[in-house]
Amino acid sequence: MIESLRQIIDLGGPVVAILLAVSVVTLATILFKVWQFAAAGVGRHKSLRDAVAAWDRGDRTGATFALNASKSYLVPVIEMAFAAEPEDTQRLIAEAEVRFARLERGFRLLDSVAQLAPLLGLFGTVLGMIDAFQSLQDAGAQVDPSLLAGGIWVALLTTAVGLAVAMPTAMVLSWLEGRMDTERVIAERAITTVLHPQWHHQAHGQEEADPSYA
Repeated sequence: MIESLRQIIDLGGPVVAILLAVSVVTLATILFKVWQFAAAGVGRHKSLRDAVAAWDRGDRTGATFALNASKSYLVPVIEMAFAAEPEDTQRLIAEAEVRFARLERGFRLLDSVAQLAPLLGLFGTVLGMIDAFQSLQDAGAQVDPSLLAGGIWVALLTTAVGLAVAMPTAMVLSWLEGRMDTERVIAERAITTVLHPQWHHQAHGQEEADPSYA
């Protein structure tokens, strides 16, 4: 494995070496994000949903019990929502965004790799092509077609490596961003439900229909 990598670096030159180093950093970032998402409970909000549903029904005890059983990183936000007023919506959403920002840390690096790795590979290809044609020119009348062909495929190697780094990175980044979009929807819905529970609207409607309702 190490010998194969050494051969690839020898053939592709410094551009391939840079791309391989970038791929190591990218892989480490992806593994960290997967671990971070798992540790934060991203996508695992059953107890939190149960708590919000109980609060929506007017069961405060059940809501508190379900929320205490949740491992979601959104628990502190929902706890704040339980004690908040409807006009505090933006403050609660801002609190949720702080937590989203922590989970999205590293996304910009992955986005940069997905965009720049192919360009870096293409840059290596251009440099390789220049070197191949210089070798062809130096050969003068003694032109060897295999010399040109060999130089071209070595040059194209950098583009292949660049694409090999960029494509999986773009796919993983798209998946991570999709998960975060879903998290935002869940958080916004939970905050809105807690601040405007169904039982409160029903009680308010009964008060308007019967002023003596307590």
